Amino acid sequence: MDLSFLEPVFTSSGPYATVCADVTHTTATADTELDLRVRAVAQKLTEQGAPEVVVEAVRGRLLEGNEGGVAGTWRGRAVVAAADGTVVLDQPLVDQPRQELAEWSPQPALLPVLTQLPGRVPHAVVVMDRVGADITVSGLDGEVEQEDVDGETFHLRKVKVGGWAHDHWQNSAEELWDRNAGQVADSISSYARRQGLDFVLVAGDVRARQHLLENAGDSWKDVVVQIEEGGRAAGADREPIERREAELVAEHEAHAEARAVERIEAASAHGLSVTGTSLVVEALRKNQVETLVLADPVDDETLYVGGSPLELGVDQGDLEALGSRERHAVPADRALVAAAVATKADVVVLPRAAMPGDIPVAAVLRYTDASTPGGANA
Repeated sequence: MDLSFLEPVFTSSGPYATVCADVTHTTATADTELDLRVRAVAQKLTEQGAPEVVVEAVRGRLLEGNEGGVAGTWRGRAVVAAADGTVVLDQPLVDQPRQELAEWSPQPALLPVLTQLPGRVPHAVVVMDRVGADITVSGLDGEVEQEDVDGETFHLRKVKVGGWAHDHWQNSAEELWDRNAGQVADSISSYARRQGLDFVLVAGDVRARQHLLENAGDSWKDVVVQIEEGGRAAGADREPIERREAELVAEHEAHAEARAVERIEAASAHGLSVTGTSLVVEALRKNQVETLVLADPVDDETLYVGGSPLELGVDQGDLEALGSRERHAVPADRALVAAAVATKADVVVLPRAAMPGDIPVAAVLRYTDASTPGGANA
């Protein structure tokens, strides 16, 4: 996962309010229910000493679901606010939070957020009819783009069945539907060039889907998945499409996890990985880490941080050796994520059982040097 979206968090000043909240808004009494849930979050932050400006900033974001719009469709929401009340992170979660969180602390508690974000699997969902399509694209940054593509409508007039008139009508209709599908295909190709789509889920009218596939671009034709359920008409049930989309995202995430483990093992064979907290900390300090791999759940481990994320050590002696004047005991996962953001390293969070050897943390390296176990000067 590219953590560049977290940079605004670490360029702001703490302490921070970190919140993962249930913002489901699907019942007749949803406004009242959301008010009560947000009130409980605000009370927890206040009890921990968060200033009113921070509490109000969080409250305002969480209550946006009562105003309708996209926020009203979210089931979970993550918000991080800095000490001055600036909201430095605001992301929808994949679902109602498995682990609700409302914490006021010197460092943001980001691992629970990262494990509950929608999968960073770039993909498109396309719901077709013979006029056009509704396209929803989810990118690597978690942002969702929506586009309605509408072509021309064929004006039906009565003709006698059979003969030249019927054939001419049918050919004209097919040509129009094909042009409309071509416009949809062009839009998908544009997204594919910018996002690099892992899959394109296509639902809706059967004939429209056929026309779309005939117009599919080389960059995405091999990643098309079709579904028979669902349609574009008003009132059509989109739940089967959303369910299949979630299944495909989960499949791609599982493949990504497997590839991450394989990558650690392959890198290890060439001396380009380290495992265990002390070796990973040293590699982060030297900007060696290309990908940080964290186990979830994390160990109850503490690291020491000085005046910057890379003044990092497993004990106070490390900070003394670095000449750091500040020494703060920090939960290990928070310190490691902050250092990864500072060095522009990617982060992968794996279930603890998937980590080779049940290790708590590993790193794939950009380079090795003489001090790297199994490495050499690069």
